[in-house]
Amino acid sequence: MKNEKAQTDENVAVNINLDTTPILYTDNIHMTTNEDGVVLDVMQRVGNPRQMRIVSRIGMSRPHAKKFVEKLGKLLALTEGNIQSAEKPKN
Repeated sequence: MKNEKAQTDENVAVNINLDTTPILYTDNIHMTTNEDGVVLDVMQRVGNPRQMRIVSRIGMSRPHAKKFVEKLGKLLALTEGNIQSAEKPKN
């Protein structure tokens, strides 16, 4: 357990190519689980309100999914009422 904590406290360099890694908009997520893990089908509506297109599929283990839910909950609570944007505020 000590190794895991030390590993999460280290700074990690994350690189992204903005030309090939767009932000995909979602207005619906379908979740499927079994004893091995979780699959999230991230979708967006197209045309007909009953028609969806999967824009991404994400799979993770059950322990990873539990950590994800915990961290996302903390992030949402921490940033409640704050707007996070890459744009500079207009004066």
